[in-house]
Amino acid sequence: MFEMHEMTVRFSIGDALRDASLRIAPGDRLGIVGESGSGKSMLAACLMGMVPQSATLSGRLTIDGTDMTHAAEDLWQTIRARRAAMIFQEPMSALNPLRRVGDTVAEPMRVHLGLGKAQARARVQALFEEVGIPDPSARLRMFPHELSGGQRQRVLIALALACDPELLIADEPTTALDANVALKITDLLVHLSQSRNMALVFISHDLAAVARATTEIAVMYGGDIVERGPTAAVLGTPAHPYTQGLLAARPDPRAMPREADGSRRRLPTIPGSVPPLQAMAKGCRFTGRCAVERSECASVKPVPTGPRHTTCHALLHEETP
Repeated sequence: MFEMHEMTVRFSIGDALRDASLRIAPGDRLGIVGESGSGKSMLAACLMGMVPQSATLSGRLTIDGTDMTHAAEDLWQTIRARRAAMIFQEPMSALNPLRRVGDTVAEPMRVHLGLGKAQARARVQALFEEVGIPDPSARLRMFPHELSGGQRQRVLIALALACDPELLIADEPTTALDANVALKITDLLVHLSQSRNMALVFISHDLAAVARATTEIAVMYGGDIVERGPTAAVLGTPAHPYTQGLLAARPDPRAMPREADGSRRRLPTIPGSVPPLQAMAKGCRFTGRCAVERSECASVKPVPTGPRHTTCHALLHEETP
């Protein structure tokens, strides 16, 4: 059980993560969405104990009740080997171009599980079969450049599964893949989570992939979790203005709105962009881009309200009798 309670990651220029609270149990599938710069990867770094040393941490992160907030690096190395693993965004840069992929996947097994060379090789082949790599005995002898993008991504998944983690964090696992391969990778991650009773944190800009892969979702903006709840409910009836803006900007070729002259209407967009940390508002960080902001939004941080823990002053005033 991984639990995060009011976790804040603070740098000299501002907070990259503010008061984040999550609970991730075995078998859970949690989606993390938001624009670039929203704090998604920083949240993942917290769960992996990989926050930069220049940051100051506050709040609490526990694993099965053990406080890991300020744990030493040697303890985190044990956790990362056996309890939690991460699939990084770009497989070509995440894999060593000078090593055969089979050796790369076998290394954590030999170091952390104490397997011999033959045992590790047999386990790598079994993992390659499990993640759907064709002709695994031949593929494990190849270098990364000899594999397709989808096969390299599957190698990274096998590497993450090498020591049977309880939590798998997939950070933009389908970014560099075409639509068909991305769909297969998404379904593979869901299958692995279900078959292994393994928790999955799926970070993506692709809302369709998140809808397919997860049962719970957390929407992030400027380091804040602004809304979280069941995936179908949040994507079906979004409450926070930022979540509504993200969903409104999704293209749907089957229902593209048209102008009176028959031309296709432009998709709605959220004005502006995510500001840098040093320019973030002290209150609601969506201030300046929100269509329903109030006078207190810039200076007062909204507290989570309602069943989805939505952080919005406008919604809070609507609920007040």
